[in-house]
Amino acid sequence: MALAVALLSVGGCNRQADTGAVTVSAVHGRSGGVSGPGRSGFADGDTSHRLLRDSLAQGLVRFDANGQIEPGLAERWIVIDDGGSFIFRLREAKWDDGSPVTAEQIVPILRRLASPRSGNPLAPFLTAIDEIVVMTPQVIEVRLSRPRPDLLKLFAQPEMAIIDRTRHGTGPFRIIRAGPPPLLRPIPDPRRAEPDDDAAPAPEDDVRLISESPARAILRFAQGGSDLMLGGRFAEWPLLDGAQINPAAVRIDPAAGLFGLSIANRQGFLADPANRQALSSAFDRAALLSAVAPNWEATDRLLPDALDSDAPPQIPGWALLTLDERRAGARARVAAWGQPVRLRIALPDGPGANLLYGQIGATLLRIGITPERVASDAPADLRLIDAVAPFDSARWYIATACAPCGEAAQAAIEQARLAPTLAERSRAIALADAALNADTPFIPLARPLRWSLVANRLRQYQANSRAWHPLNHLRGTPN
Repeated sequence: MALAVALLSVGGCNRQADTGAVTVSAVHGRSGGVSGPGRSGFADGDTSHRLLRDSLAQGLVRFDANGQIEPGLAERWIVIDDGGSFIFRLREAKWDDGSPVTAEQIVPILRRLASPRSGNPLAPFLTAIDEIVVMTPQVIEVRLSRPRPDLLKLFAQPEMAIIDRTRHGTGPFRIIRAGPPPLLRPIPDPRRAEPDDDAAPAPEDDVRLISESPARAILRFAQGGSDLMLGGRFAEWPLLDGAQINPAAVRIDPAAGLFGLSIANRQGFLADPANRQALSSAFDRAALLSAVAPNWEATDRLLPDALDSDAPPQIPGWALLTLDERRAGARARVAAWGQPVRLRIALPDGPGANLLYGQIGATLLRIGITPERVASDAPADLRLIDAVAPFDSARWYIATACAPCGEAAQAAIEQARLAPTLAERSRAIALADAALNADTPFIPLARPLRWSLVANRLRQYQANSRAWHPLNHLRGTPN
């Protein structure tokens, strides 16, 4: 609370001179501060751990400043058999201890990362990988049992960074001072460095990575103590109101993903899909979102567009009714239940979450349901899902929303996963979308709100649909 109050008194002077190390505040998750590159927090949104992993180790490919694929350990690749096989040629690279990187070392690490037993949150979306083989000391082939043209976007995620247990990572940074906070320095690219080039990197090439709470990160930026804050979400957005930060420094990502309420408990009133649909219909999404952040666009459907489905996104049957009609129908279903309905809503902490709960609770009371707010990890009836899509497939949306869902929807999702051709996969995804629309395991509200605070010196920073900003793509080349 003291930090939030302190924000009211600071000014919005953002450091603009391109001097000294770039200081980055990354919002940490529940587990605390920045640790080693082996930590992973994809599903939980732990920006600090994912950034450090991405900085100290890289996969075969990476994301650039625009969220597009660029070379990582692989300098080039080809895709054959309509996405049924990927062949990667490795570039010249060295481990943290200076030893050369070979395909024989990388392949077992990739196999481990793709294993369902790895604990990798991306593993459920890598089941099409049949085998990963060494073709030559510098060439790797990833063979798939089912075509997956979007595999590169999964391989570019920090969770797929290649980390050897004894040699650690391959950059693009290394830690030159452990901290806290750690100070990172770029690793020279052996393809570009001259043999006799022993010039030390400029101080401006270094990055100081701080892991801290959102309130502290906002305060640090407002006071000129950092150049970048990464990891802003809806729960912290209201803290900006009193921070007096230059509006030009606030950058909002056009993030693709899911933001809404999962039906976490399918018992009692929520056991009936008609009741779940009535509950979804009762929300005034525009009013709910505008109470948290201006211009936050609402949605009433699961898929943002067709993606790899062969049909347009399913629209709920109540979409053409007026709000009054929808709420009247929801009240009637609650009254017909014949006993009190009480729903527990699991939300994170933060002022934005408080505002969101106020809107959700008011809606539930309006239709005769008693709301109860619980912690985000507590047993609940409705649980907030706030996640950026790691790749552009409708299967991610339907699989993430099915938590849980009915047998028919689960069967449709499994059919999409196992489809042997892209055409059959597209048809199966469309059927799964229709099955989820009927089952209503998820109440869509919006797309994820992701934002950063960016100083002028970071010329290469770009907002993107991945909401991902690698630390080696911040400053660009000074003018």
